[in-house]
Amino acid sequence: MPQLKSPMDILRLLDHSNCRQCNEPSCMAFAAQVFKGKKKLSDCPKLDPYVIEQYGEGVESGDRPPTSEEAVEAYVKSLKQEVRKIDLPAVAEKLGGVYQYGRLTLKVLGKAFSVYPDGTLSAEIHTNPWVSVPVLTYITKGAGRNITGKWLPFRELKQGSAWSGLFRQRCEKPLKQIADNDYDLFVDLLDVFNGRPVEHLDADIARVFYVLPKVAIMVCYWRAEVDFDSNLNIFFDEAANDNLDIASINALGSGLARMFEKLAVKHSTGQPFAVSL
Repeated sequence: MPQLKSPMDILRLLDHSNCRQCNEPSCMAFAAQVFKGKKKLSDCPKLDPYVIEQYGEGVESGDRPPTSEEAVEAYVKSLKQEVRKIDLPAVAEKLGGVYQYGRLTLKVLGKAFSVYPDGTLSAEIHTNPWVSVPVLTYITKGAGRNITGKWLPFRELKQGSAWSGLFRQRCEKPLKQIADNDYDLFVDLLDVFNGRPVEHLDADIARVFYVLPKVAIMVCYWRAEVDFDSNLNIFFDEAANDNLDIASINALGSGLARMFEKLAVKHSTGQPFAVSL
């Protein structure tokens, strides 16, 4: 049976009419859903039955590379399996958490996040992969190094130079845009997470946050002046090098930016802030 190795292979089988009878907005969207395994070729009413017979109902999961969502889901599953090998009561103090009621509880941006010995997660609020992956990584791989008070830009973290462009694009630039658009709103958003003001810095805003008990970040923002553009940089306490890997640090920063963007949109529509990790 011929293999369909990409959404484009599937799209070539379709008539490109974008008729929407498959309940997708376009043939391209339908092809993407078939490739992900969420639709079948037979869901297209215009596709020749002979073609469906020739290619089967779509793409088997083993015949295609995983989607980004599937890759994250698989990684979370592997981390949960690693959690099962760890004596959570024994590592609770090292990680800056508390073990009680049969679970390890950590503070993530001030919110309680719990992990059970079987890897099950629970939190005060809805969780997303950008926080669950770093938390599980912190538990399974973190050294529990205490905060040092020495601050590093992202590029100076271990392997940070290779990720710095992505971090700048997905984290620092979006946060800077929010601050540029509405300075007072940005200050309010920082206050939502109880950022601790830092004195004796020349920045207009300098706040420290504990994203995890032993992973601290400092957000610094400079407003535009006559001869200078505005700027925003995020610094990490050096302990982050030993308590998280660079991919998890990047995920935390990117997720934080997305969360701030969502809160800014809610503010613009008059909705109250509702924090969701």
